[in-house]
Amino acid sequence: MGKKVIVVGAGVAGLASAIRLQHAGYEVDLYEKEATPGGKMNRLEMDGYRFDLGPSLVMMPDIYRELFQLCGRDPDDYIPMEKLDPMYRVYFSNDPSHPIDVSSNLVDWTRTLESFSQEDAAGFLSYLSVIYKGYNVAMENIIQRPFRKKSDFYNLSMLKKGMNMKVSGSADQFIGNYIKDERLKQIISFQTLYIGISPIKSPSFYTMIPMIQFLYGIWFIKGGMYTMAAAMERLFQELGGTVHYNAPVDEILIEHQQAIGVRVDGNAIPADYVVCNADFPYAMKHLVQDKQAKGKYTDRKIDSMKYSCSCMVLYLGMNRKYETIDHIHNFVFDENLEKNMHDIFEGNKLTKASFYVYIASKMDPSLAPAGKDGLYIMMPVSNVATSNYEWNEETIADYRSYLLNTLKSIKGFETIEDDIVTETCMTPLDFESKFNAYNGAAFGLLPTMLQSSHLRPQSKAKDCSNLYFTGSSTHPGAGVPIVLMSAKIAAQELISDDQGILFGY
Repeated sequence: MGKKVIVVGAGVAGLASAIRLQHAGYEVDLYEKEATPGGKMNRLEMDGYRFDLGPSLVMMPDIYRELFQLCGRDPDDYIPMEKLDPMYRVYFSNDPSHPIDVSSNLVDWTRTLESFSQEDAAGFLSYLSVIYKGYNVAMENIIQRPFRKKSDFYNLSMLKKGMNMKVSGSADQFIGNYIKDERLKQIISFQTLYIGISPIKSPSFYTMIPMIQFLYGIWFIKGGMYTMAAAMERLFQELGGTVHYNAPVDEILIEHQQAIGVRVDGNAIPADYVVCNADFPYAMKHLVQDKQAKGKYTDRKIDSMKYSCSCMVLYLGMNRKYETIDHIHNFVFDENLEKNMHDIFEGNKLTKASFYVYIASKMDPSLAPAGKDGLYIMMPVSNVATSNYEWNEETIADYRSYLLNTLKSIKGFETIEDDIVTETCMTPLDFESKFNAYNGAAFGLLPTMLQSSHLRPQSKAKDCSNLYFTGSSTHPGAGVPIVLMSAKIAAQELISDDQGILFGY
């Protein structure tokens, strides 16, 4: 039997790390505080309706598939996918009768751009060319590799490659260099919110997110995103791994700055290595109790770091099908993006906002009772620490009214409030309590320049041997494909230390 590895948390990165290590010959036990796998990629079941709890957009499908291929499996047997085109529909709240369909078919999308102006069409193609080059540099030299020491990043080779990326300023400013129409700018730049940061403040580096969508598309997994979580659990168990549910880890046990196991329900469970998928700030504050092992990540340091926004999500079971709504992914934009972002990240209660509507049952009718749809409505909001207002019944009711009243102005949603037969919601307080998301920040640490790449917490613990971290608050960051890469880095770092293998970083 191989060496023993304990993985803390069955979120996406925890499951993926466990699979990689079990496949590599280690004996892996996974401990999860909830009763089901997936973390934020979980499922909510309510009166015959089934909702994805958190993530909903499948980007970079090859990264999803690669995990199964690594283990000699056909991904289609686990996560059958279908490409969506158009990818989604965008409505503007000041002109809801003229929505815009956003396509990854560049012929169709070019025609849409030309309907705005030839200048914007040409600008978009220039943006794609520039950001594609930067994306390749980032994928090869930053996103898929660890940074153990400063010289891994600060060296002549990296400097030359960084200069070739040609991205500077904020995401909004960078897009503005190529696109002049404010609606098109918003359609492209808003996607930094997928990783919890405002496009007004986000490094332009992250404008690769919309490029990835336009070049590689958006996909839907049959059964919704939870299918991926359940499939990873299945694969892990097929490989011989063991999952312990309803088993919260209370402490990562450390002796002489070396991880030696975990404590669960008062019992010490030994291991040769520990991989922690609990949110990094939470883990350093609560699970790593040895002061020397914390290193620079003291409680004070954790409190001083910057955190992403959070979300409020409504899950609505409806008494009918929304047949006149053509797409499963729909975005409703307030025309004043800058004010919306300012209010979110300054903690102001929102009076107007942009939000997202996901109707997975349009693609997979089994996700709702016959003849019915389930609606998932998500609005970015302040995290708990930033918020200047209380999350109480009044706040939830105000936001619910805003979302439903705004949707009533869109053709097809006019009767939405009367159509609801069952509902629940999730707030930043729920992200904090259910997922141990520090400050209720749904996407972990804010991906600013000072909290990205080599300056973000790394997989290998700096001040404790045999301890590794993975997930959205560690390098390379948030978003399902990115945390899958985080898991790959964590597994490779552990194997490298254990076996002396160099992975060609």
